[in-house]
Amino acid sequence: MSRIISTNNAPAAIGPYSQALITGNLLFTSGQIALNPATGEVEGSDIGSQADRVCRNLGEILKEAGSDYSKVVKTTCFLADMGDFAAFNEVYGKYFTGKPARSCVAVKTLPKNVLCEVEVIAEV
Repeated sequence: MSRIISTNNAPAAIGPYSQALITGNLLFTSGQIALNPATGEVEGSDIGSQADRVCRNLGEILKEAGSDYSKVVKTTCFLADMGDFAAFNEVYGKYFTGKPARSCVAVKTLPKNVLCEVEVIAEV
């Protein structure tokens, strides 16, 4: 049986989906973008500030689920421009110090024209 995870400390879903759900001992988050949870507006205009907001949002969802960054086993990262790869990694590496498995791809467009989106799978 799955359990939906929801917190006001991360942006509300902007579509017909949940922030995350737990099934068994795994947490699956929806992709997080650089939305400020208090305003619902995109925060930051460069990849570094947007990546930081994304990671903080994910941290709040992990916390609500009883998990944390150290329990993340897989991330999927979407970049609007692969030219931002190094700058994105600089921020990402500050949060995901356990070096989970990862996929990182460039995509044509992300919601609200943000520069990055990240989803995680973590143990709970």
